[in-house]
Amino acid sequence: MLGLQRERNGKEAGIRTHMLVAAGSALFVLVPLQTGMDAEGVSRVLQGLLAGIGFLCAGTILKLQNEEHVRGLTTAAGIWMTAAIGMACGLGREMTAVLSTLLVLGILALEGPFRRLGLRKDQDTPEA
Repeated sequence: MLGLQRERNGKEAGIRTHMLVAAGSALFVLVPLQTGMDAEGVSRVLQGLLAGIGFLCAGTILKLQNEEHVRGLTTAAGIWMTAAIGMACGLGREMTAVLSTLLVLGILALEGPFRRLGLRKDQDTPEA
């Protein structure tokens, strides 16, 4: 759902990327649990997974040379959240995954109206 929302808005990482991140995250958690790995071992797997996702997210962030503008932060955060949701699924916490997905979709849906509201406020303020 997150990937579909991002793709519909023309963002860099779309439905396929988010689906792969979620499925991969769930699998990286699920397989060690199925093999009987202890909590300490699963903790190490989660740490490695987060480091790998951080590397993937870093690749989506661009700083434009001619501007002080950074692009891709929301995309990176969305991929990071998708990995967390996938990990929740892998750990058998489906309700947490569903609620987290709805929360993120709400945040992404409200971002545009909040941004427009902020721009209008700035435009209405007289300059000194």
